Amino acid sequence: MFKLLSKPIDLITGNPLQKIILFMIPMLIGNIAQQLYNTVDSIIVGRFSGDNALAAVGSAGSILNLFIVFFVGISIGSSIMVSQYFGARDKENLTASIECCLVLSVFCSILIMVVSPFIIRPLLEWISTPETIIDQSYYYLLILLVGNVGLIFFNILSGVLRGLGDSISALKYLLISTVINIVLDLIFVAYFNMGAAGVALATAIAQFVSAILCFKKLIQMQDLFTLNFKKLSMKKIHIQTIFKLGLPAGLTQAILSVAMIIVQSLTNSFGEMFIAATIIVMRIDGFAMMPNFSIGNAMSTYAAQNIGAKQMDRVIKGGKQGAIFAIGFSTTLTILILVFGQYLMAIFTETEELVDLSMRMMMILAPGYIAMAISQSLSGIIRGAGDTMTPMWISIFTSIIIRVPVAYGLVYLTKTPEFPTGRSESIFISLLLSWVIGAILTFICYRNGKWKTKALQK
Repeated sequence: MFKLLSKPIDLITGNPLQKIILFMIPMLIGNIAQQLYNTVDSIIVGRFSGDNALAAVGSAGSILNLFIVFFVGISIGSSIMVSQYFGARDKENLTASIECCLVLSVFCSILIMVVSPFIIRPLLEWISTPETIIDQSYYYLLILLVGNVGLIFFNILSGVLRGLGDSISALKYLLISTVINIVLDLIFVAYFNMGAAGVALATAIAQFVSAILCFKKLIQMQDLFTLNFKKLSMKKIHIQTIFKLGLPAGLTQAILSVAMIIVQSLTNSFGEMFIAATIIVMRIDGFAMMPNFSIGNAMSTYAAQNIGAKQMDRVIKGGKQGAIFAIGFSTTLTILILVFGQYLMAIFTETEELVDLSMRMMMILAPGYIAMAISQSLSGIIRGAGDTMTPMWISIFTSIIIRVPVAYGLVYLTKTPEFPTGRSESIFISLLLSWVIGAILTFICYRNGKWKTKALQK
């Protein structure tokens, strides 16, 4: 099995579901490892530095996401473009597109490094971060964003590798960096007592290692393309293609991040205990979402390669099989989380009240994972075809038009003498509702079929 997974997978031949699953497995394991970064950070900082330090890491999360959205768009656009050129066996354009990805990565990294130090604290103050945790949140963000090179290059280069059919290499490097991250977390937080700042430093160093390893692997694959590092260039057509495919996804993530920041301000109004509960739920949520995100990414590459090879019937067949598989997988995982969730929450803290509060919020959110299985699998096909606008508009609608007003509306309507700031459950009810509506809209758009006309390769 490992030998089978280690080889670049050609998704344009063989049984569709089998190929999708084989391609997905390394990404799923890789996503779990990626989530371990955040989860181990939270466990160690919560255990060794207390609930306030845990809340500081959680409060910073929405702002961190806002800063990294630009490279998320580049990564998605790059992966789709590379996949389609790889499927079409167009070596010249494949080489040029990879060169473009590398240069854009450098620009993106420098931009975030220069801008972030000046606006981190104002953003934390704007979302009403409690004074007891704002300093820890600030240094956590500052270290991660100034040291963003590893984070950006790993994600973009792993996207390129996936586009080339290699989903195992990035996994191996991510597992290595995860071990490094855990060891450094223990050294910086448990031994040197650096708190949230130590967690950020450990993560930045570990991600830099994974980026270097991905870059080395890309150089070793030059039988598929021909890079000249002395003359790296960007052709206008490839810049336009990356932004055409990736900008909607990046803009979507930016809008989602703004929505998260707005809701985070509401979350902060419930105090440090609820902030800490939210970060615990979101860490478990990260694992629950793994199958959905992995199948979505796999189906995006699957669709792109097959569209490049002009096999639309195969795209449709794989889309149906992949969606059914995603729903089944997510349903099983959701049941397990509900059954064993109490034990999972207790890993992060010894505070019984915090464990009970976290579990109550998770029970509200759990049904949404099945809805997200539908959204991620079908939107993966749509994005792989080159239609990144439709998922963007759906995300904007559900996040801005649905989630934010519902969250604030429910909080307002549930204000009582017993709950003067409203019911905290409103935060998670609004998120669940946005996921369900998103799944319905994605299914409608997939069945509509207009995405079939958006392919880069004609």
